[in-house]
Amino acid sequence: MDDKRPGENQEQIPPVEEAPAHFIRMKTFSFIMLVFTLILCTAGLTVFALTFGDEKAVEVSSPERREFEKLYAAYDQVQQEYFEDVDSNVLINGAINGMVESLGDPYSDYMNEEEAAQFSQGISSSFQGIGAEVQERNGLINIVSPIKGSPAEKAGLKPGDKILKVDGESIQGFSASEAVMLIRGEKGTEVTLTIQRGDLAEPLEVKIVRDDIPIETVYPEMIGDGVAHIQVTSFSENTAKELTDAISEMEKQGMKAMVMDVRQNPGGLLTTALEISNLFIDEGKEMFEVQAKGEEPEIYLAESGSKVKVPVTLLIDGGSASASEILAGAMKESADVTLIGENTFGKGTVQTANDMADGSNLKFTTAKWLTPDGNWIHEKGIAPDVKVAYPEYASLPVLDSSIEMKDGTISEQVKTAEQMLEALGYKVGKVDGVFEEQLTDAVEQFQGDNELETTGVVTGDTTFAIMEALSKKIDEEDPQLLEAKKIVMEEAGIKAEPAKESAEEEPKE
Repeated sequence: MDDKRPGENQEQIPPVEEAPAHFIRMKTFSFIMLVFTLILCTAGLTVFALTFGDEKAVEVSSPERREFEKLYAAYDQVQQEYFEDVDSNVLINGAINGMVESLGDPYSDYMNEEEAAQFSQGISSSFQGIGAEVQERNGLINIVSPIKGSPAEKAGLKPGDKILKVDGESIQGFSASEAVMLIRGEKGTEVTLTIQRGDLAEPLEVKIVRDDIPIETVYPEMIGDGVAHIQVTSFSENTAKELTDAISEMEKQGMKAMVMDVRQNPGGLLTTALEISNLFIDEGKEMFEVQAKGEEPEIYLAESGSKVKVPVTLLIDGGSASASEILAGAMKESADVTLIGENTFGKGTVQTANDMADGSNLKFTTAKWLTPDGNWIHEKGIAPDVKVAYPEYASLPVLDSSIEMKDGTISEQVKTAEQMLEALGYKVGKVDGVFEEQLTDAVEQFQGDNELETTGVVTGDTTFAIMEALSKKIDEEDPQLLEAKKIVMEEAGIKAEPAKESAEEEPKE
């Protein structure tokens, strides 16, 4: 192939005909003008629609989530046509409340700013009120458990009591947060609760003076024979530290065995329940599982750290709920701890509290929890290994101190007073709700024994004294605690110290 150099004969390429330059410029300009015109038209139509067209304005501003159209329509209609002015915040809070209540879950709740602040106070155990955990169920407010040492406990409130009214105002249909707002109040103020207990025909009115709710959540004591009784009343921010301090103190006092007690403990923080469970479960063993929707259970294992080294039994009852049940399940299934008492409450779900921008809070169920063996105890509870019931007199309703009961009075309250005095060892005659001569004699004897004015009438100070004496008897003759102590002593190989001789007390004449 011959190479041709520049200048030599080469094939000539005819020139390409160029389009006129002004033609290209016109096409670009027209395109830009067309785009600009379209933008102007679109903007103009939008302004016109927003200014003059109500229906078109709604269409333009409506969100893509069409499921909310009905809600927006209802909101607009109420705002525009309701016969009085309506606070938009009230409507919005009401809508969220309704949405949460439609879940039918008593543990899910929406709290406005004020209610959310109260909720936070309750978790930190630093609030004023009556001291009782409540729950909404089937439109009624139920007491889950009164807090130890609280006004609610001293007034005789029991798990399962239904609060019908607060200071005469019906709270049927209220959420738990709404009820708490009415029940709580400043120290020293009084609140009257109308209570329905069991199948009693007549509701009871209980007057309670609000007070500081005890910050302490752990109550340790040595109960003889080297056995420590440690009661945990809730799972709050500082409970784990309180418990480890209490264990150290009991060890200094010669603890050889322990009775843990979560009776009447309504629960609290999940993190605290895990910290406490970790004290009793060997490293690597399962404490509990959490299962969110559509996911496999997440397993929580015990970690290294300080462990309780003495034999333990655990006391439970119908007031043991939530975090108490997590502890009970872990101790039973991963540490072979014997559970004694009565069936627990049965709360097997986990709630997450989500703070919102305005200080309100949306608390709802996000998962269910399972015991180490994979059991879901929701609405079933955990059964004790050794069932021991409370004595019947421990479940008697409270007496109304404002009522005067005397010879000739016939009522359910008289029957309750008869049962209480009989449990205290006084001869009251036939327990039938009729105030007769023998009951008058028993009341006079009780008043004399307790340095009260001898009138034979049950009212005021006499009423309070009868209930306090019965409460003391329940504490001193606690059959569940005695059984738990007996079992843990056997496990620890502890021999009981010789009992002091005492004559058996005869019924009081």
